[in-house]
Amino acid sequence: MSANVAVIYYSSTGTLHALAQAVVEGAWKTAASVRLRKIAETAPAEAIAGNPAWQAHLDQTADVPEATLDDLEWADAVVFGTPTRYGTPAAQLKQFIDSTGPLWHQGRLAGKVYGAFTAGSTAHGGQESTLLALGNVFYHWGGIIVPPGYTDPIQFQHGNPYGTSFIAGMGDRPGQVELEAARHQGRRTAETAARLVRSAA
Repeated sequence: MSANVAVIYYSSTGTLHALAQAVVEGAWKTAASVRLRKIAETAPAEAIAGNPAWQAHLDQTADVPEATLDDLEWADAVVFGTPTRYGTPAAQLKQFIDSTGPLWHQGRLAGKVYGAFTAGSTAHGGQESTLLALGNVFYHWGGIIVPPGYTDPIQFQHGNPYGTSFIAGMGDRPGQVELEAARHQGRRTAETAARLVRSAA
């Protein structure tokens, strides 16, 4: 019995979108049912238009469905992706999380598997604290946090046991090491969720 996995991410210029797609690929390898969902953009149109890469990515991903609370209910596992903003998740993702109160109050977010991935422009710009901040949300939800840890040889190259992360620099895109680490995280998350689904059946 396979799991339902929701990969929910916010990306302004495409870095997190690339990592999210790799997480999806990893989850697919377990025969999981997977939903790729983007977080709705809330930045002012003039701010987006002032950055050609931001506008281009918004146009290129117009066909990706936006995340809803139904995606959280449907999922046995949820992996969130966000750029780091001053060591915390992006406001767009936080706004979505802040809308989950009714589900949380009814206990409908508890017992699911959760994980996260991120990217930032510098090596010490808060990537780990962003992932740990999302962990605080998962604690409140009663979630089961499944990090990648050092559970695959790729992790000894990639080096972030909390969740896949990438130093984006100036317009860089994730390379094969980061993408394979993201695939491993998706695979590990889906496999763990599937075990829980089978044990509850």
